[in-house]
Amino acid sequence: MSNGLITDQAEFDELCAHIRESGIVAFDTEFISESTYRPQLCLVQLATRDRCVAVDPFKLDLAEWWQIMLDDEITIVTHAAREEARFCMTNTGELPRNIVDVQLAEGLRSTSYPLSYERLIGRVMGKSLNATETRTDWQRRPLTDRQIEYALDDVRYLLDVWDRQRKSLENRNRLGWATEEFERLLVDMKAERSGENWVRLSGVKRLNPKQLAVARELYGWREEEADRRDSPIRRVLRDDLLIDLAKRQPQSETELLNSRDMNRSNFRRAAAGIVECVQRALALPKSEHPPKFTREKSGNEDPVIGKLLALSLANRCAEQNLSAGLVGTSSDLREFVNWHNTGRNGTRPRLATGWRGEICGDLLSDVLDGKVSVRVGDASSDHPLVFERTSE
Repeated sequence: MSNGLITDQAEFDELCAHIRESGIVAFDTEFISESTYRPQLCLVQLATRDRCVAVDPFKLDLAEWWQIMLDDEITIVTHAAREEARFCMTNTGELPRNIVDVQLAEGLRSTSYPLSYERLIGRVMGKSLNATETRTDWQRRPLTDRQIEYALDDVRYLLDVWDRQRKSLENRNRLGWATEEFERLLVDMKAERSGENWVRLSGVKRLNPKQLAVARELYGWREEEADRRDSPIRRVLRDDLLIDLAKRQPQSETELLNSRDMNRSNFRRAAAGIVECVQRALALPKSEHPPKFTREKSGNEDPVIGKLLALSLANRCAEQNLSAGLVGTSSDLREFVNWHNTGRNGTRPRLATGWRGEICGDLLSDVLDGKVSVRVGDASSDHPLVFERTSE
């Protein structure tokens, strides 16, 4: 090992044995994603309470590390864990078992979420980090001492941060909330791999069933093509062009290339595959078309109710020293209103379940039922609204 960088396999294997004995490890990565289908892993940073090292994935077999991430007995502490969890999924086919995300944890004990790593370390540890290497090319070798030191800072303080956060959350009886959020993160990521991500395309909900069938087919083709070329998805076919093709449904290469946006060399090379996708989708019987998206029912009062509930939620979160952005979004509020207005039937919305339901579920229901009145209490407070139960 030189300057905190491990390039020897035996040394790395010994580090993995040390991590297993420790039972907890901080984890971060440096990667490049601009020109490939999946991000290219360029550096792995790991820290226990005794060691802080970087690992060169270009020179080592990291199989043992990925198995550590699947060990229920080992806690993996990260900041903004999604990309690190995706690397585990890519290399093992599974998501990590026991992950801690200090960015999420901070949102459960303060009104700030999401905080960058530098700001979070400044807030929790009172330390200022050097951010001069944010544009570095992590593929190039050899790495400089300055690059390695910068990379190690990304894990150097993570275990101490989590120690402080965990103690704070325990004192507020919120540690269970944090565990719930860490598990939800992984559940959401698993859903991303379900093959139904095409329904998230911007503009897809305005398509009819036949157009939806084309969009679904093109989305699947785009994923396979991007993987085959090892190219970013946007370079294979942009989302807006995919939706346009679903509407136009060109059935020949000439028809396809009539669009100015499609008349580029990379699209011309893929024209046959795109047309074949469209034809395959159009050949499906109606019974295999995706159903048309149903528009959420909303009355004329919805904008006003939405603003009232948003104010109620923001006030409650400030009162509880919680990040409103982490607790619920405008979409979550609409989901709650729809559920409430349909007699609370069907799947309970996010704001009515778990710790979110404890914090704000009853308040939001009472506001919708007219069971509370609202007045301004202390106008100088960060939670100036007072909700008082009305007389029956």
